[in-house]
Amino acid sequence: MVRKIQLLFTFLFLTNMASEAQQLALSLYNSHEKYIEKKITERRFKHAQVANFVEKHKNNKLFDIGVAGLSVEQRFIYQIKLGSGPTKVLLWSQMHGDEATATMAIADILNFFDSKNDGFDDFRKQILTNCTLYFVPMLNPDGAEKFIRRNALGIDLNRDALRTQSPEAVLLKKLQNELKPDFGFNLHDQSPRYSAGKTGNLATISFLATAYNEAREINPIRKRSMQLIVEMNEVLQQFIPNQVGRFSDEFEPRAFGDNIQKWGTTLILIESGGYKNDPEKQYIRKLNFVSILAGLASISNKSFEKIDIKQYEKIPQNEKYIFDLLIRNATLVSCIGNKKIDLGINRIEKNKKNGNGFEYKSTMEDMGDLSTFFGVDEIDATGLTIEAISPLVLDEKTDFNLKKGDKIIYKIQNGSLVK
Repeated sequence: MVRKIQLLFTFLFLTNMASEAQQLALSLYNSHEKYIEKKITERRFKHAQVANFVEKHKNNKLFDIGVAGLSVEQRFIYQIKLGSGPTKVLLWSQMHGDEATATMAIADILNFFDSKNDGFDDFRKQILTNCTLYFVPMLNPDGAEKFIRRNALGIDLNRDALRTQSPEAVLLKKLQNELKPDFGFNLHDQSPRYSAGKTGNLATISFLATAYNEAREINPIRKRSMQLIVEMNEVLQQFIPNQVGRFSDEFEPRAFGDNIQKWGTTLILIESGGYKNDPEKQYIRKLNFVSILAGLASISNKSFEKIDIKQYEKIPQNEKYIFDLLIRNATLVSCIGNKKIDLGINRIEKNKKNGNGFEYKSTMEDMGDLSTFFGVDEIDATGLTIEAISPLVLDEKTDFNLKKGDKIIYKIQNGSLVK
């Protein structure tokens, strides 16, 4: 009987903690508009815009703003310190120059901490009293300048944790060594076509508690990653139900996430994926804002410590079951008769000069029986015949019509439906 009562109290305690975290997240979600860095509305911003949103906080004594180092092309890599608490948290974004969603969220988070009298003063005080935060909003400014993944040497910074041939990698390793952060947030973007499990749900946000060895063992450091991710996932479910994924934890010995976990910092990796009709990831930016602040809240009040890590494995793993456009049940006229065929098409972003914008290039990713796959957009072409404008060839641009008799029902140009 005593055991049952203890379990009941534990359940009620955890339920109350979860509801408080979700309520906080909902308040942050509803208030995000107040803190948006309005000069950044697209992903392809440059280092100069980061300098602007960092420098604007320099007159607030809460902010300790400095230059942590220089990139290959001698651009400043900024570091912003906030708080004075015993728990150290290091957050870095855009180590891949074309993964900018979390950088936008960091700009909004800095605005949040530079605000007051908005109902969140006690929350900010809790975080800054219990934690010391270190933000590196753009680790790879040279890559960001051209909106490419790698740095100016052509090196993938997230595969340079061991050799540290890049100054940016040297800097990140130095920060980990000198600060010895208790927690690290490794902020990335992933393909917008990952699915949350074998479903048609886009993995809008994906998490990973990185492995620190080939065996993928769970020590207390990695356990904390899993616990914190479970709580952040629960928070996000109220905004993107069934659209949170879990990235593969296959050990990558050259990656910073895996090594930082090995070096003693609890590492939370966040990947910003896709959300329908959000090509510039402004809604996903909002979700980053909410989930990162919710994570910091959990760290500051240690609510994650009560989480059962079994829930981590229940987060569906990232899969590749989604095309940008899926045509189902179309009729292909061939030399051996009419055949039913599905067409899976993706639209790939191709940078314009210096990464100042982009255009889509469509590719035919797959043809045949795609009945187990899904599309962000789908067309049921039952009874419609394919009229090819350009040859239907895998990995090539896709232009064709779907016709009923002589009438064009759908026109597909460069992989998009022309209305």
